[in-house]
Amino acid sequence: MTFERKTLLPVSILAALLLCSCSSTTKKEDITEPTEEAVRYEISSFDELPSSDSQDWATALSAFKVSCRSVGKKADWKDVCFKAQSTDSSEAESFFKNNFTPWQISTQVIGKQTGTVYSKSDKGLMTGYYEPMLKVSSVRTAKHTIPILSTPDDLIIVDLASLYPKLKGMRLRGKIEGRKLVPYDSRTQIIKRHDLDKNAIAWSSDPVAVFFLQIQGSGRLQTEDGKMIRVGFDDQNGHPYKAVGSWLVEKGYLKRHELSMQNIRAWAFQNPDKVDTLLNQNPSFVFFKPREADNADEGPIGAQGLPLTPKASVAVDRKYIPLGTPLLVSVSQSSPALEFVRPVVAQDTGGAIKGPIRFDYFWGFGDEAGSQAGRQKSSVSAWLLLPKGVRPN
Repeated sequence: MTFERKTLLPVSILAALLLCSCSSTTKKEDITEPTEEAVRYEISSFDELPSSDSQDWATALSAFKVSCRSVGKKADWKDVCFKAQSTDSSEAESFFKNNFTPWQISTQVIGKQTGTVYSKSDKGLMTGYYEPMLKVSSVRTAKHTIPILSTPDDLIIVDLASLYPKLKGMRLRGKIEGRKLVPYDSRTQIIKRHDLDKNAIAWSSDPVAVFFLQIQGSGRLQTEDGKMIRVGFDDQNGHPYKAVGSWLVEKGYLKRHELSMQNIRAWAFQNPDKVDTLLNQNPSFVFFKPREADNADEGPIGAQGLPLTPKASVAVDRKYIPLGTPLLVSVSQSSPALEFVRPVVAQDTGGAIKGPIRFDYFWGFGDEAGSQAGRQKSSVSAWLLLPKGVRPN
C-alpha cells in the first residue's frame, strides 16, 4: 500500500531532474550539518518583471474567471473575482497589474543547526501536457485488445485524515484479501486481469497511446462509428509514478537528452516486442470516467474541478501554490528552442509535480498541442500574483 495525494492527476510527460541556478557555490561535501529546503516568496513589482503579450493576459483573464467560480467564495479573493467578471479582455493586463502584487518564488537550502543559507535558486522545471485523441472500438476485437478502464469495484480507498490530521490530503489505496487490506495490483497485474473487461470504457489497438493517455489524465476517444467520448481522471491504483524514460537510458536505447514523448513513441514502434517491458517499468495505473461537456471546445477538467484553458492553465504542487492562483512564468530551453513569458493560472495537479517551482503547462487538444507538450522540459522562473494586501501563506 502507498500513500498518495488525494487529487493525484498524473499529467506530466516525463519526470526530470530539477533545473537549478544557485547563488552560492558551497559544495555539498562542505556542509557539515543537517539541512532542509525552504521556499521563499519575495515581494516584487510589475515594473521589475519580464513583459508578456496583451493576448496572453487576455487568455489568462479568461482562465482566472473560470477559477473564480471556486476561489471567488473566499474572502481574500471575493472582491478581485467580482471585478474580473466585468473586465473586458482588452483590459486584462491593466486588471492584473492594478489588482495584484507579484511575489517571486525561490528555494533555499538552510542549515538546521546554524541557519546558514547554503544555496538559493529561483529556477525550476516546467514540462508540458495536453489532451490527446485516440481511435478506439466500443467493443473488444482481434485488433483492439487494450482496455481504457473505469475504476474497479475492488479498489478500496481509505482517507485517514480523521484519525491522523497530519495525513490530510493523503489516501491509502488497496484491496481486500481475506481480512487484510493489501496493496492494489500494479500495472503488470492489472493488464493480465480479464475480469476487469467489464470496466472497459473503450478498447484501443495502441498500448503506448493508452499509456500516454494515462499520463495526461484526460482525453477524447473516437469510436469506429464516429462517436466521441471524453474521459477524465477518476482514480489510480496507489502505486507511485515512475518515468519509463529512465529504463530506456539505463538500457542504452536512448540518451537522456533524447527523451521526449515523440522519441519514446518512435522507439516503441521500432521495438514492439519490448513495449510491454517498457510500460511495465511504471507500476502506476490510471482509471477514467466518461464526462459530458456542454461545449465541445471546452478543455478537460482539472484538479480544481473546472475546465482547463489552453496555454493559460498549469498544474502545480498545491502544498506551495493554492489552486486558482494566477502566476507569471518565464520559460526557456535550448533544445528544442522554446522561450516565452506568460501569465497562467494554477488549475491542476500532477503525480510528478512536486516542489514550489515545478509546473506542467497545458498546451491544449490534439496533435499539435501534443507535439509541443512532448518536447517541453524548460527552465522556469515564477511569480505568484496575489490580490493586493494578501501575503503568501
